[in-house]
Amino acid sequence: MRSIWSGVMHPARIVPLAFLAAVIVGTILLSLPYSTPGPTRPPVLTAAFTTVSAVCVTGLTTVDTATYWSPFGQVVIMALIQVGGFGIMTLATLLGMLVGGKLRLKSSLIAQAETHTLNIGDVRHVVRRVAVTMLAFEAAFAAVLTVRFRQRYDDSWGEAAWHGVFHSISAFNNAGFALYSDNLIGFVDDAWIMFPICVAIIAGGIGFPVLFELRRRWKTPGLWTVHTRLTVWGSLILLVLGIGAFLALEWSNTGTIGGLSPWGKIVGGVTGGVVPRTAGFNSIDYGQITPETMAVNYVLMFIGGGSASTAGGIKVTTFFLLAFVIWSEVRGERDTNIAHRKIGDSTLRQALTVVLLALAAIAIGTMSILLVTDLSLDVVLFETISAFATVGLSTGITPDLPPSAQGILMMLMFVGRVGTITVASALALKSRHRHFHLPEERPVVG
Repeated sequence: MRSIWSGVMHPARIVPLAFLAAVIVGTILLSLPYSTPGPTRPPVLTAAFTTVSAVCVTGLTTVDTATYWSPFGQVVIMALIQVGGFGIMTLATLLGMLVGGKLRLKSSLIAQAETHTLNIGDVRHVVRRVAVTMLAFEAAFAAVLTVRFRQRYDDSWGEAAWHGVFHSISAFNNAGFALYSDNLIGFVDDAWIMFPICVAIIAGGIGFPVLFELRRRWKTPGLWTVHTRLTVWGSLILLVLGIGAFLALEWSNTGTIGGLSPWGKIVGGVTGGVVPRTAGFNSIDYGQITPETMAVNYVLMFIGGGSASTAGGIKVTTFFLLAFVIWSEVRGERDTNIAHRKIGDSTLRQALTVVLLALAAIAIGTMSILLVTDLSLDVVLFETISAFATVGLSTGITPDLPPSAQGILMMLMFVGRVGTITVASALALKSRHRHFHLPEERPVVG
């Protein structure tokens, strides 16, 4: 009995089961007649797709969130986003502690990015700190957005507060849901709306362990861990490159930001470089972007944000770890070193495994949708990467996809959100050391 129970409680099973339970509950709630303004019940597929997108904090939708769902349905969606974001951050952080404890102390839960003295009795403390951090950020951004909605758009204080809270939660959790039929296209050049949302996206996507360490180092200066260095500097590099590329490629495109004032173009460019990492708010019509911008977004969406965050993708640390592997190999160095620290071979293998499995999932999903539709490869690939990386950006094809294709996107969202955490943790926990080495042989590479 004990072995059965321990098998069920294995982290590789806890995370998928927890999210699956949230999806079932959310689908039931959104299937109720109260969830839509009319008297009829929403179709199960519509409710399920919206639930998966909200719980996996993606943002892809098959219906207009602003008009299709009633206030009750919108509250359910907001609650699912909050549960999905909180669960992702908490479970990812605790699984990180479990992996660290298994590899280093074996008898305690240790989070290297949290504190060097954390033990099993501190799990409740970690969960509480995650909740406090999330609520503090969300409340701050909600206050700024509420004031702006009230002053600029003549909303009542009640309506402004509701919009401020909803979009703050959606932004911090990198969900991309909005209460406007055009998402956030109407605010593309409003810095007082878009900049707070962008900051919320970055804060939620950098990862709780990094936020905690930055706060600790602010009080007690010291060297950052390799994880924090990779996440902070990697995110900064990708943000600068993403914003620069978007501005350069879309500056004269009248279908996106070409018709705006220079300041409006800058606001739109900053948003265009931030949302693929992986918030999914549409401040422009992504069906009108240039092919070059679409290619840049492929890369940004695939990489995503920080580990143990509300962002998706393969994660910044995974991408830059492999970049350092390539750099070390090019220089002919035996070890991969970052910030005067050697990176273990098992960690590098885990990073490579996550990337290859992600590529396989996207390839299979893309081929499957191409088989059941007559859409072009570029828009389908954009959609599948967006779904797997839980970005939520779309060229507008989601509502018109057949049920089978929508089902494929649901699977990609779920696997992309839950799978990366589960696979990384399972690989670390199953690490074994052989007491012998087989004869070495070198196949031809390249």
